[in-house]
Amino acid sequence: MEIRRVACAGCGRVKQERLPWLADLPEYTQRFAFAVGRRCRAAALQDVAKEFHLDWKTVKALEMQYMREQLRRAGTPAPKVIGIDEVSIRKGHTYRIIASDLGRHRPIWFGGVDRSEASLAAFYAWLGPQKSHGIRLAVMDMWKAFRKATTRAAPQASILFDK
Repeated sequence: MEIRRVACAGCGRVKQERLPWLADLPEYTQRFAFAVGRRCRAAALQDVAKEFHLDWKTVKALEMQYMREQLRRAGTPAPKVIGIDEVSIRKGHTYRIIASDLGRHRPIWFGGVDRSEASLAAFYAWLGPQKSHGIRLAVMDMWKAFRKATTRAAPQASILFDK
C-alpha cells in the first residue's frame, strides 16, 4: 500500500495522507486491531499473540487502541445510583477509590491518592456539577470522608451504608 506524501505550500512541511481505516500501528487495519482487541477480552496477551502470529508487544498496542475506542464510545457516564468503595493496592494502607455506576453495573472511575474527602471530591469534579446533581442514591461504607464529600457535591442524593 502506498501512502501519498505532499509538501505543504503554506507551512513547507511534508504531510502524509490519512487513511481512516488504518490502525494506530499503520501495518494493520482498524478491523484487524478490533478483532485482536475483542479476542484479548477473553484470552491472555500471550495466547492471542500465538493465535495471530504476532509479538506480544504488538498485541498489547492493538488492544490499547481497542480499549481507547471502547472508552470513547461509552462517553462520560451520568449515573443515577453510584457505589463508592476503597481498594487496597499495596500493603501499608495504600488505598484508591473506585466509583461504580450501579444502574449499568460497571466501574466508572478509579483514582485518588488515598481514601480521603479530597480524593473523592476529585471524582465529583471529574463527573461535573450537573451530573453530580443527577445522582439520587449513593451506596458507600460508613466512612466519614465519603459521606462529607458526597453531601457536599451531591446534596440531593440519599446515602445508603453497606455492611
